[in-house]
Amino acid sequence: MANVTTAEEGLGSVTQSGTISTYIKLLLLGLIICVSLAGNLLLSLLVLKDRALHKAPYYFLLDLCLADIIRSAVCFPFVLTSVKNGSAWTYSMMSCKIVAFMAVLFCFHAAFTLFCISVTRYMAIAHHRFYSKRMTFWTCVAIICMVWTLSVAMAFPPVFDVGTYKFIREEDQCIFEHRYFKANDTLGFMLMLAVLIVATHIVYIKLILFEYRHRKMKPVQMVPAISQNWTFHGPGATGQAAANWIAGFGRGPMPPTLLGIRQNAHTTNRRLLGMDEFKSEKRLGRMFYIITLFFLVLWSPYIVACYWRVFVKACSIPHRYLSTAVWMSFAQAGVNPIVSFLLNKDLKKCLSAHIPCWRTKPQLPREPYCVM
Repeated sequence: MANVTTAEEGLGSVTQSGTISTYIKLLLLGLIICVSLAGNLLLSLLVLKDRALHKAPYYFLLDLCLADIIRSAVCFPFVLTSVKNGSAWTYSMMSCKIVAFMAVLFCFHAAFTLFCISVTRYMAIAHHRFYSKRMTFWTCVAIICMVWTLSVAMAFPPVFDVGTYKFIREEDQCIFEHRYFKANDTLGFMLMLAVLIVATHIVYIKLILFEYRHRKMKPVQMVPAISQNWTFHGPGATGQAAANWIAGFGRGPMPPTLLGIRQNAHTTNRRLLGMDEFKSEKRLGRMFYIITLFFLVLWSPYIVACYWRVFVKACSIPHRYLSTAVWMSFAQAGVNPIVSFLLNKDLKKCLSAHIPCWRTKPQLPREPYCVM
């Protein structure tokens, strides 16, 4: 009787612990879904509505937000249901494959998009003339379509492999089953993800080194103008040369085109990166790097668990570690809008323009920052 009583007490404590764990998972996942949907929807509407944000960096940010919205609205409710049903999948196997395909798709989409953003951030500072000329709306659309195509190409083949996409009870989700590298093509998927993450950080390191080498700009050197009887011309000539020639001070031939005179307003489309533009591009690069860093930090525990399964045959990962890693990867869906609003002044100004009650002190009437 004593042994039976002890066993019943142990079973009761285990059941109570499982119930508390279930409640915590439901609470955390519900919070992640609410924060992700609210933040990404707000940021997406802000980018779509304000013309001041119709630029290449914000188009890529909009694409990330829309992907997180779909992930939170489609994939996470199935995880919520499986946790509520005691870590069990109550739907068909085809629906499990579809949900797993979407989960892998959004993971690779975020990785490919962050890599493309890092390349464009480097071009915006190191090759601003080419960037400002070529990085148009349709170029961004082409890059986004390329990213989605590559993501689908990475996530679609396992749909035809029997048993690759399945429900993992320890993770409470339908996902790619990571097994020993001789059993399936898990290693290829994980290597591609690792290469994308490493390449993204290499580009940012290259950008930081470029900014460090060019942190001190050379002073402007004044080039003297050439004078022939008060007819100034040459690199250092200004508008005063034309005025002197018209006033009759010059008796010689008409000087060549003065470089200091602006001929036509529509031909003065400046392609050089000014100091204010440099600071703005630098702030955008910092914001996107923080987003990339959060992606790495929140996905790293799960990636480590996947590599553990790939290289260690018949391994046993601690359940608490695996649950924490999975929920950290879920939390990544709600991080991007928080980081964007905290680190981007333009988004803050546009948000305050649309929500006047957020202003802490009255301001004098002035021209609005964001153009509707």
